[in-house]
Amino acid sequence: MTTQTTTLPPIDPLGSQVPGAYRDDLVVVRRGAAVRGRRVLGAVRTDHFDLLRHDSRIELVHHVPPERLDDDLAGVLSEELFGPGWLRGIDLFERLFTGIVRSSAADPVDGWLTFYRNTLARIAHAVDHPPAVPASPPPSQGGHGTIAGYAPVYAHAESLLAPGSVLELGACFGFLSLRLALAGRDVTASDVSPGTVHLLEAIAPRLDLRLGTEVADAARYPADDGAADTVLVIHLLEHLDPDHGDRVVDEALRLAARRVVVAVPLEPEADETYGHLRTVSLADLDRWGRRTGCRYDVHEHHGGWLVIDR
Repeated sequence: MTTQTTTLPPIDPLGSQVPGAYRDDLVVVRRGAAVRGRRVLGAVRTDHFDLLRHDSRIELVHHVPPERLDDDLAGVLSEELFGPGWLRGIDLFERLFTGIVRSSAADPVDGWLTFYRNTLARIAHAVDHPPAVPASPPPSQGGHGTIAGYAPVYAHAESLLAPGSVLELGACFGFLSLRLALAGRDVTASDVSPGTVHLLEAIAPRLDLRLGTEVADAARYPADDGAADTVLVIHLLEHLDPDHGDRVVDEALRLAARRVVVAVPLEPEADETYGHLRTVSLADLDRWGRRTGCRYDVHEHHGGWLVIDR
């Protein structure tokens, strides 16, 4: 098992690289054709990956075709490399994920554009054609890591919006914010990671979408009170320690002119592969709602929800 323990420079999703490859201080990722029947001493071979340890770096050769380049890649990495214990650590996970997307095209922007287009199309299909039988994991847990898992979370969040503008805190790749922009909403996507926000700034115009962006800690957002009609906190709080999470809920309430919508997965254990630091229960959501002094609702729908009305 390999895990990352040192402090490394932040991930750059768009920096220049050798075409078809990605390299940083921890990983080397290359696109390559799958070669079966060839054995390499010390290699781990799966359906999509050849994994090697070379000097101080992890070397990964991937066989992910362009049509499979979407956010379900997270589930593939988890199932084939991290779940079995070959690799461990959220930083390593994110670097390999980034490397696979970036190495899938000569220009990193083209790789990310394919990734975003494929993902948004598959989210739309999953929202419009929900399965007759709930997908795994069951709805009480809430999905993460697969498009089929989180598409109903996005659909429910969209159904809970108040009229007017939207601010999403901790937007990550920004799929939900992009969907709202496509629907004609005035949307701002915020995240603490400059690389993630700069990626959104590069991709949104190429999708012919207008999207505001902001690099900010969700607990200290640089805007006046009531800056947006609805503030979204979707699958963020499980990534934060309890004190930080409390401050994010307080900040969301300050920023919301009309409504705050919070969603969390209801997990029996925090899933460290996806960077979850803790579990969040319905009782936690109710505690946040009660201490606001506002009208609120807590319910389950593919996870736990807290809706606070000003």
